[in-house]
Amino acid sequence: MRALRRGLIVLGVALIAGGLMKLRGKGGVPPTSGGWRELEGPEFR
Repeated sequence: MRALRRGLIVLGVALIAGGLMKLRGKGGVPPTSGGWRELEGPEFR
């Protein structure tokens, strides 16, 4: 019984930590410009 309780506590702490990391990771907008462009002339080097 003690192992089960300890496992549930560890699982709860892991879920809370994962939720905090997910919330902190939000923000920032992916760039809408840039990326690949076709090279012309002497830029082929």
